[in-house]
Amino acid sequence: MQRRLNGRDVLYFGGLALVLITIVLVMYMIDRQWQKMSRMEQLMREQAGDIREITGQVRSLDQRIQQGVNLAQQSGSSQQGQMPTAFERAYAVTQQPDYSQGDWLVQAFGVNLKSLTPFISQDVYSSQVQSYILETLLIRNPDTLEWQGLLAHDWSVSEDGLTFIFKLREGLQFSDGLPLTAEDVVFTFEFIMTEAIQAPRERAYYAKIESVEALDPLTVKFQFAEPYFNALSLAGGMEIMPKHFYRPYLEDPNSFNQSKGLLLGSGPYRLEDPKGWAPDKGGVELRRNPRYWGPVEPAFDRLIWRVIENDSARLTTFRNGEIDTYGSRPREYQQLIDDEQIGDKAQHWEYMSPVAGYSYIGWNQLRNDEPTRFENTEVRQAMTYLIDRQRIVDEIYLGYAEVAVSPFSASSKQHDPATTARNYDQAMGIELLSKAGYADRDGDGILEDSDGKSFEFELVYFQGNEDTGRMVLFLKDMLARAGILLQPKPTEWSVMLDLMKKRDFDAITLGWSSGLETDLYQMFHSSQIAGGGNNFINYSNPELDRLIEEARATVDEKKRMPLWRQAEAHLFNDQPYTFLRRSKSLVFIDRRLRNVVNTKVGLNLGQVPLENYVPIVEQRYTQ
Repeated sequence: MQRRLNGRDVLYFGGLALVLITIVLVMYMIDRQWQKMSRMEQLMREQAGDIREITGQVRSLDQRIQQGVNLAQQSGSSQQGQMPTAFERAYAVTQQPDYSQGDWLVQAFGVNLKSLTPFISQDVYSSQVQSYILETLLIRNPDTLEWQGLLAHDWSVSEDGLTFIFKLREGLQFSDGLPLTAEDVVFTFEFIMTEAIQAPRERAYYAKIESVEALDPLTVKFQFAEPYFNALSLAGGMEIMPKHFYRPYLEDPNSFNQSKGLLLGSGPYRLEDPKGWAPDKGGVELRRNPRYWGPVEPAFDRLIWRVIENDSARLTTFRNGEIDTYGSRPREYQQLIDDEQIGDKAQHWEYMSPVAGYSYIGWNQLRNDEPTRFENTEVRQAMTYLIDRQRIVDEIYLGYAEVAVSPFSASSKQHDPATTARNYDQAMGIELLSKAGYADRDGDGILEDSDGKSFEFELVYFQGNEDTGRMVLFLKDMLARAGILLQPKPTEWSVMLDLMKKRDFDAITLGWSSGLETDLYQMFHSSQIAGGGNNFINYSNPELDRLIEEARATVDEKKRMPLWRQAEAHLFNDQPYTFLRRSKSLVFIDRRLRNVVNTKVGLNLGQVPLENYVPIVEQRYTQ
């Protein structure tokens, strides 16, 4: 006979459930309190360190006064008591009537970052995050493009152009409160040049430097082994790493090489946990560095990047006010301009940056230690003739782009105006393939090589970009008319990075960012094939190697530019890439963000030192 629950049973089980719920809630509250106490303990340790440092500075100040030192001449910020030129633009913004600190700048990445650790990360997105945390000795004025001192307040160059001496500012410190000195600059160079550290791309550049030496705590000397046209940029642009934080990884390089989020610096922002970021966090959050040494604090309390891989989802998120910026696709740009909702909340920008990068298809010439069909120069030339790049620009990017000729912008001094893009020419493409041994041998409409193997290849591309996906389908149809089978291979970003590292692909479409003067060494010099360098298409041309080396060693611009143009001619002939396009930036930015202006290097949004802010009455996020 079954026993039915009575009122006493209900009360008993109800009470037991209440006790269990109470226990869970208490455990949750204890856990929350423990986390808060841990953060408070960390903050108190940092504040205690700050107090010790301030005490030491006061004692030092007393000694200087007693010795009659002229403190004005030893000011860490200006040597003359003036605002450092690197901060003048940011300081001018703070004088605006509606200027206010606070709020968050929230943006979105179209890919999930694989790592934030310096050198281990390989993409422009992680570099963007690092730029707020790691600082350099010098920066460029975004309007004049002249060099200005950031961590350094002064520098000198020897007559032979081989020796550079930088004077650091006093009072520099990392976000954990420890001082930044010349020893940290020396350590950064030594860390990069350590073979066990996974930094082949950086070592390729810094190999030009013979030594870096600390002459005293605030003076550092860079000695170059040979002349280099970009020497000041190379030395002054080195992102300085704290010796005390990264030195332990020299004893265990593998832990550094496998790390995801080891990031600490002296910049205006910092990770809450400089060792704890991981890709599964779904984005990046930086907080204002409370110990920032600079004379102008950034306005935003936090910088946040969310990972939204789908283009349409990013637009929806922007419409909803959940992110502050949106990079528009060409086919929706005019519609968004005419959209009243978007117009009310956002301003739009359309521009071709002088440092705009280029997109390309890279033809891998060696896979699994075996030459590929793309090792043949005539095949690569044919592929470029068979791709109607102007039609891609017109129909997919609606004219908001231009056909790319080479790694050099058409407006660059490095570019030879006589070198123009190959026009689409199917007959020429098929003729070149015929010379390379390809023909439709069985009448099925598909080209075969002399062994009867069909001309078929996979094209790897990032799966989250809708325009790239459309372009790949466009290419598939276009090449099919010439008897070539293109198999699209949409791929996650982290997988693409692995494929490039292993050189395990047929062809890949990507993009490179550019600079005011582009150094070809990293992408096209044959020395960068091995060791994980960026010549991941296994391209080698000894004469091009020689020209790149000679151009890099030529300081005189008038003599250097003809060398770059000769190098461009080799790339134009060899077509290791089919250079696709340079695109305009089509950007929408929330109107509450003030002082967004276009400079010679593009929009100043997020430019360091930060020049943007949100008036207090329009701030969306509060602490």
